[in-house]
Amino acid sequence: MVRREFGREERVGSELHRELAQILRDEVRDPRLSQVTIQEVRVVRDLSHARVFFTVLDRDQARKTEQALNKAAGFLRRRLGERVVMRTIPALHFEYDHSLEQGMRLSSLIDQAVASTRDRNGPEGNEDED
Repeated sequence: MVRREFGREERVGSELHRELAQILRDEVRDPRLSQVTIQEVRVVRDLSHARVFFTVLDRDQARKTEQALNKAAGFLRRRLGERVVMRTIPALHFEYDHSLEQGMRLSSLIDQAVASTRDRNGPEGNEDED
């Protein structure tokens, strides 16, 4: 069986992503959740669980924000049920998204390697011309 390019899990994840972002922006009153950005929602194949990856502006608040989101998961799931037409809404599991930090770290390492190579080869960038 050939897997479709954009399957059901991805469509559901995309819809949940959109709706969660709106709910957090418009309906949640908890100040700990005011700076949350939903990055991605990954739904398991049977649509029973969803991992919700988020970021916050203040990295030091990531753990407290994750706890607050997981505490609010029931409220958020209930609100999703009012907005999204599905037989059952997946259980929500919130996780801080480290990929942005890892990407910035890798970018910094690449910049350092390029600068190191440039310093070794001289300002013209030519190695040995024989």
